[in-house]
Amino acid sequence: MGKLIALLLVILAVGTAYLFIGQNLWWFPHNISTHGQAIDDQFMRTLVVVGVAFTLAQLALGYVVFRFGSRGNERATYSHGSNKLEAVWTVATAVIFVALAILGQRVWISLHLNAAADGAYKIEVVAQQFQWNFHYPGPDGVFGRSEPQFINDSALNYVGLDPADPNGKDDAQVTTLAIPKDREVELTLRSKDVIHSFFAPVLRFKQDTVPGMAIRVHFTATETGRYDIPCAELCGSLHYNMKSSLLVVTQDEFQSLVSLPEEKFKDRLNELMAQYQQ
Repeated sequence: MGKLIALLLVILAVGTAYLFIGQNLWWFPHNISTHGQAIDDQFMRTLVVVGVAFTLAQLALGYVVFRFGSRGNERATYSHGSNKLEAVWTVATAVIFVALAILGQRVWISLHLNAAADGAYKIEVVAQQFQWNFHYPGPDGVFGRSEPQFINDSALNYVGLDPADPNGKDDAQVTTLAIPKDREVELTLRSKDVIHSFFAPVLRFKQDTVPGMAIRVHFTATETGRYDIPCAELCGSLHYNMKSSLLVVTQDEFQSLVSLPEEKFKDRLNELMAQYQQ
């Protein structure tokens, strides 16, 4: 019986490793961001280290079960072990995982702790149950004042634009995120009810939106196309239906789009959505 269990452990270890090694069975979604390759590399480094540790541990367990699992009814003996051996594998494990953490922090810091470039295009994102709202500053490039008391969903004022602020007269509020290719974009993420999570797999980007906080992040898309933006945080009964589209267009198309007043902006955005089918 012990030998059979040992064989099953070995098959499980090898089979599990194959699922993660086989590119046809387990792989990343397409990457369209400048920082995506660094994230993919860090993911693979972590996966290899954890995978090797898992496989070796399961093979060692299989060997022990095979070697000692059918001896009969011998009494177990207690051993104090080796302090030197325990110190070696503890230090080695600490060094490996601390090194992985430091490498991962380099990518995180570049995205979350460094400011966007001066020429980055700024878009405000306001999450609500169960919708993403994207606020563009309009042709003048200046955001209108927004406050919670001005939020009025029935009037389509989802972000709370102050109707008395002249800077907001040309602002656009839409439910699709359009960004330019090969130009840095800075998002300011907010939520007006519960925690949501803005998730764009092709950008290798995922960030919670938290009520009462304005979270700034930035990235650069490298390919045009239409992609999904789901909410990745359980946010209520219709969470499954909270999704939007990311539309990456050429810089000329984007500049033409953001130069339009709100109504024409929405019409042109719909045309581009039809043009860039996923």
